[in-house]
Amino acid sequence: MALFSNDKPKAAVKSSTKSASSKKPAAKKRVDGREHLIIKAPWLSEKALIGTENGVYVFEVPARATKPEIAEAIEAIYKVTPRQVRVVNLPAKRKALRTRRGFGTRAARHKAYVYLKKGETIQFA
Repeated sequence: MALFSNDKPKAAVKSSTKSASSKKPAAKKRVDGREHLIIKAPWLSEKALIGTENGVYVFEVPARATKPEIAEAIEAIYKVTPRQVRVVNLPAKRKALRTRRGFGTRAARHKAYVYLKKGETIQFA
């Protein structure tokens, strides 16, 4: 048997068929109050508000938040199931301060685009 071949030993094939037939129970979703730490705030910009007409909502999220965590938090807070989540990292920017100091740096930010199914909406106010 070659090192990178697709051939498996016969014992491994038999054991894999047994494990495939026994399904694991579905993982429980965590509801531990961290949802509001994952979804910091809705992102209110002109582009984001136009996207809400098409079922795309934008939220500010921490840098370490993962897509499954964001999806679980949206389900727990707004009671809707997202069909897709995309995460965008916005880099820091140099901005003029109009003082003697010259330039400062605006912080890097992270946002998540949450796509909902047709007919589902999120009410912010």
